[in-house]
Amino acid sequence: MNAQFKRGIVEMLVLKVVADKSQTSFDVIDALADTVDVNENTVYPILRRLAKQGYFDTAHEPSPVGAPRKTFSITDEGRKKLADFQNEWETFLHNVLTILGGNQDA
Repeated sequence: MNAQFKRGIVEMLVLKVVADKSQTSFDVIDALADTVDVNENTVYPILRRLAKQGYFDTAHEPSPVGAPRKTFSITDEGRKKLADFQNEWETFLHNVLTILGGNQDA
């Protein structure tokens, strides 16, 4: 799969995972890794970029071992971005399935 296309999908999934509840970067990776082929080298830059763009708020929580852990929580802007992503994705998927003949409702 094209790397840029995959990054866009992973960005949408990261927004969705954090929308469900505040997460650490490790929690996000863990939530995605069982289903999608991603690792920390993909997820960390996406988390940083989404936070910088105002889609996530960050906070630091004490850790029982080592440095405090950064947590990410979605902002109202992040929820809007996620809704836009989901609408675009559903339209794209519908159109692809129509062309491939897998969507009988079209």
